[in-house]
Amino acid sequence: MSTVKQPSRETQVHIRWMIRRDMPEVLDIEREVFSDPWPEDEFLACYRQRTCIGMVAENRDSVLGFMLYELFKTHINILDFAVSPWWWRAGIGRQLCDKLKNKVEVSSSRRFVRVMIRETNVDALLFFKRMGFIASEIHQGRYTSTDDDGIVMEWHKS
Repeated sequence: MSTVKQPSRETQVHIRWMIRRDMPEVLDIEREVFSDPWPEDEFLACYRQRTCIGMVAENRDSVLGFMLYELFKTHINILDFAVSPWWWRAGIGRQLCDKLKNKVEVSSSRRFVRVMIRETNVDALLFFKRMGFIASEIHQGRYTSTDDDGIVMEWHKS
């Protein structure tokens, strides 16, 4: 992954389906962002499931962020969502989130988007709150490596 200067304004990205050749950049972002990243084999096993969808945010042939989500009849469940730290506060996370919200808006059966966030990940909690998500549940001790709670946040279509 190339080193780039932190952006000072919103960067437009192309959001597209994740493909196999994106994996090195996606996994680099995963390791940069999370203190307890998914192991590559678990990430790939999840990505290969029929109900899981991966998308990347790309600019000039570089992956700047990604999301992995699972489709259910009534909702979308975000499994993994990250933007390279070099590109934080450039609107990339918002564009990825808007893509999911739009999928729910146009669906006749899906009514909301759900994500579980580690209680200590304040940046993610604040980001999803800015995106209109509301905390709905707490799963005590959800993250066994640290015994952190998981906070479920949801966005419901109007």
